[in-house]
Amino acid sequence: MNTVVRRNALVAVAGTLLLSMSACGGSSSGGGSGSGDESASGGGGFKIGLLLPDQGSTRYEEADRPSFEAEVAKQCADCEVLYANADRDSSKQQQQAESLLAQGVSVLVIDPVESAAAGSTVNAAMAQGVPVIGYDRGMPDSPLTYFVSFDSVTIGQQQAQSLVDEVGTAGPGAGVIVLNGSPTDAAAGEFKKGAHDVLDQSGVPILAEFDTPGWDYPQAQNWLAGQITQFEGRIAGVYAANDGLAAAALASLSAAGVSPIPPITGQDAELAAVQRIVAGQQYMSVYKDVTKEGAEAARVAVSLARGEEVSGEDEVEPDVPATLFEPQVITIENVQSDIVDAGVYAAGDICTAEYAAACTAAGIK
Repeated sequence: MNTVVRRNALVAVAGTLLLSMSACGGSSSGGGSGSGDESASGGGGFKIGLLLPDQGSTRYEEADRPSFEAEVAKQCADCEVLYANADRDSSKQQQQAESLLAQGVSVLVIDPVESAAAGSTVNAAMAQGVPVIGYDRGMPDSPLTYFVSFDSVTIGQQQAQSLVDEVGTAGPGAGVIVLNGSPTDAAAGEFKKGAHDVLDQSGVPILAEFDTPGWDYPQAQNWLAGQITQFEGRIAGVYAANDGLAAAALASLSAAGVSPIPPITGQDAELAAVQRIVAGQQYMSVYKDVTKEGAEAARVAVSLARGEEVSGEDEVEPDVPATLFEPQVITIENVQSDIVDAGVYAAGDICTAEYAAACTAAGIK
C-alpha cells in the first residue's frame, strides 16, 4: 500500500534508468522525436506529464497544479508540463496517461483516481523507460520511481485524536459516526487506519461507519441522513476524512435540525472549511501545504528528466524513496497564527460578510 517503512533513509534512484528515454521519445508520435533528441543532449525542453484525480477538492486546481507548474518553469525554462484532470474517472485517467506517453513525456507524475487500477499505467510507463512519481496517494504493488505525499496514517491519527479530545467521554449510548474516503484510494485506507489506531483505543464507541465510494460527497450525505434518524440524539461527533465529507456531514446534520452541531473533523484546510471552523460549524481540519508537495514533485521530475540521481529522506513500500511532509492540525485556536499569519489565506478572504461577526469573536484579523 506504499506505507511508510522507514524514516530518514537515504535512497538513491540511478539516473541510468533514464538513458532509454530518448529512444522512447524518438519513437513516439507527435513531437516526441524532438523531445528525445533534447533529452539525449541534456539541453532541456523535456515534457513532464501531470495527472490529477478530480476537481471536487479545490486544492488540485487552486494549489497543486499551479505550484507544480511554477516550480517546473523555475527549474527548467524550456520544459513543458502536459496536464490532465480525470474528474474521478479511473478509465479516463488511464486514457490520459496513454495520451501523455504517446506525446513523449520524459516523466509521469500521477495522483491516481483508484490506487490499484493505476498500477497498469505505472507498468506501461516504466516499460517505456519513463519514470513515474506517485503523488499524494499511494499505489500498491506499483514499481514507482519516487513518491511525494504527506504521512497519511499520521493525518488519520491527528483527526481522530482531535475528535476524541473534543468529545471527551461520550454519554450513555452516545458515540461517533465515521465517514471514510474512497475504498479504492490507498491514502484513504491509511487515513482510516490512523483513525482506528486512535478510535479503537479511545473508549468512544463508533455508532456507524461508511467508506465513501469515489469520495462521492452526496452519497455520504445521504447515508448520514439515515444514521441521524437511527441514532437520534446520540451522535457526539463525526469523523470525516476530508473537508468535502465534513461539508456533507454538516449539510446532513443541519437538514435534520441537529443542534448544536457536534464536532466534525476534516482535512485539506480548504477556505470554506476554515470559514466553517471560525463559525463553529466544523471542529478541525488538517492543513497540508500542498504548494510544497507540488513543488517537490516538480523538482524531482525535472531531475529525473535530466537523468540525475534523486534521493529521499523517507521510504515507502516496496523500497521506493519518498518525501513525506508533516501535516498540521487546524482548530479555531490557531487559525490566526497558522493560517492567516502564515499567509495561507488572508483575513479578508476568510472574513466575508457571512463570517465577519464570527471572525471578530475569534479575534481573526
